[in-house]
Amino acid sequence: MIRTRRPARLTALLVSILHLGLLAGAQAHETLKLDQPKPALAPTPPMGWNSWNKFGCNINEQIVRQQADAMAASGMKAAGYQYIVIDDCWQKSRDEEGRIQADPERFPSGIKALVDHVHSRGLKFGIYSDAGSLTCGGRPGSAGHEFQDALQYARWGVDYLKYDWCYTGTRNPEAAYTIMAKALRESGRDILLSICEWGTGQPDRWAPDVGHMWRTTGDIFDAWEGKKEWSIGMLNILDLQVERWRHSGPNRWNDPDMLEVGNGGMTNTEYISHFSLWAMLAAPLIAGNDLSTMSEATRQILTNADVIAVDQDPLGQQARRIWKEGDLEIWARPLQGGDQAVVLFNRGAQPASMSVKWAQLNLPGGLKADVKDLWSKAVQRGVAHSYAARVEPHGVVMVRLTPRP
Repeated sequence: MIRTRRPARLTALLVSILHLGLLAGAQAHETLKLDQPKPALAPTPPMGWNSWNKFGCNINEQIVRQQADAMAASGMKAAGYQYIVIDDCWQKSRDEEGRIQADPERFPSGIKALVDHVHSRGLKFGIYSDAGSLTCGGRPGSAGHEFQDALQYARWGVDYLKYDWCYTGTRNPEAAYTIMAKALRESGRDILLSICEWGTGQPDRWAPDVGHMWRTTGDIFDAWEGKKEWSIGMLNILDLQVERWRHSGPNRWNDPDMLEVGNGGMTNTEYISHFSLWAMLAAPLIAGNDLSTMSEATRQILTNADVIAVDQDPLGQQARRIWKEGDLEIWARPLQGGDQAVVLFNRGAQPASMSVKWAQLNLPGGLKADVKDLWSKAVQRGVAHSYAARVEPHGVVMVRLTPRP
């Protein structure tokens, strides 16, 4: 099934349906208040797995069970991954009372049984819906059913909702997402809200009070750079994050979309860069590969404890790009306790010698620091003034600086 992100025109029937629902939504926006505070469910960026990047609409309960089992057994759970999230195409219809129902052919045991299986592995369960009348895959959306759907998710034991933005017409995104946020908060269960509005409706302005994370761009696809239908490559997404560091922090995360590590469209060097840069961005680390068949090289990238520690640093400060010259860039972020994380990034096709000066990090030039390479694990002790390294094409050198007393 083709996933239509931005349908050019709705049918007359959909327009009629949306007209009634969106008028109600617009009126509700004027008076709707989030009476309950947002639950603190994401003090650090969420970590987990989502079905879309690898499986698209070809999803079923067996695949989801396999992913949960693999997350628990592969070392990913131990590394901090928590959420197993079903994306689009799990739903089929609504019953006579309007309650959302899973596709009985794909999910014959029902969502509650699947949630219980995921929970039995010590993991959390996420589900997908859309603020429009239909999801991007053409399944029933939540427009007009927000409170009903939130209650259903709570009954099933859902922990996370990814809420998309297809088939929404002229609906106001702040109003639409506020309605769902209120519904979730009144459901009787703490459910993390992942806002998937693609960054087009100024989510920086309103999303921090509404959800726990919000998409900053359109979809990622498994490529170093480029454009494919509605999706863009890893570098294209990275470039759109440069000025967003001001808006991110604990319980309110910029989301540059899910990881493509292990899906085959990039080299391992490029996947290391992808993972390192997402960690620097304090991005949610949502794996998008097949965990049950991943290679050891992919597993090692996704479970690198030193890199994950940067992403999960409690200070929650997103990295800034502090220097750029041609294809060479330096990204840096402060960490709790006075450490600094730095990435020397070579976007080019040739190896490059790069260095970062302490002055660029607002550190005294004479300061001595221990510098740990987070991929090679090599440590240089008592380094002063600057740190230099050779960076491979499309590669990174990612280090952690720990000032000496």
